[in-house]
Amino acid sequence: MSTFVGIDIAAKTVDLVVRQNDKNSSVKTFQQTPGGRATLIEFLQKHHPKLIVMEATGIYYLDLAVALHDAKISISVINPKSFNHFAQMKLAHSKTDGIDAALLAEYAQRMTPEKWTPPHKDKLKLRDISRQINRLTGDCTKAKNRLHAMTSYEGTSYVVILDEQEGIASLENRIQRLRTAAIEMIKSDADIAQQFNNILTAKGIGEVSAITLLGELIILPETLKANQVSRYAGLDVRLNQSGSSLNRPGRLSKAGNTYLRCALFMPAMSAVRHDPNAKAFYQALIARGKKKIQAMCAVMRKMLTGV
Repeated sequence: MSTFVGIDIAAKTVDLVVRQNDKNSSVKTFQQTPGGRATLIEFLQKHHPKLIVMEATGIYYLDLAVALHDAKISISVINPKSFNHFAQMKLAHSKTDGIDAALLAEYAQRMTPEKWTPPHKDKLKLRDISRQINRLTGDCTKAKNRLHAMTSYEGTSYVVILDEQEGIASLENRIQRLRTAAIEMIKSDADIAQQFNNILTAKGIGEVSAITLLGELIILPETLKANQVSRYAGLDVRLNQSGSSLNRPGRLSKAGNTYLRCALFMPAMSAVRHDPNAKAFYQALIARGKKKIQAMCAVMRKMLTGV
């Protein structure tokens, strides 16, 4: 008799449901602490689950997923959008942590997703740094826009303008410190450094974009094919066709990694202006009737996968 487990992740607690013989157990709650994770693992080892499924919920799932993997317990970490589609298919109208845990247990049984393997911890650290750079860069852009608005109005207090300028300077210093740390981490590993240099050879990609791209791609399994990487970035096209009554144009799924898409957009714009091959590819798509944004996304996909 196979046992499947669904785990719903929250910031401070996790809810767990065990599924056997197509029946779900009552919900059990554990704390999101080292002690709580140890108690959860001890509970699971008594049940010998065939597979455990959880969602990739922010950063909250990672410590538990690593702890389960280290305890040699089979686990699958799925895309939340995939689980959302499954819940809709099951006509689940209510949403609570307990209901989600039960649905995740059923997902483990019905869908049999692939087992999860954690990336190397140093690679996760590089991804954390690249994402923090991304967040601070966004904050810095917003602050500069505010400063522009302030200086456009003569009545703005000088103290307010000075405060905004100091905030921008602080953000830029933090970004530079993180970029330096990322470069040092990259140079300390010959293989990672080579991958970084390979990314930089692409037209339009500078150091900042390369750090983000490397930080996101480095944790992926090396066995992934180009179309799988494209789906991971949300650059795959989703068709919406059914019979003769529904035939809408294909649209970008946007179900994947938003950091990758953001990191690729500006380099793609630069490439179509300065790289003859990218420009010719972009213009050929426009000539075939593609919208500019569709053609730009195709360039992004080609930059990411090389196909």
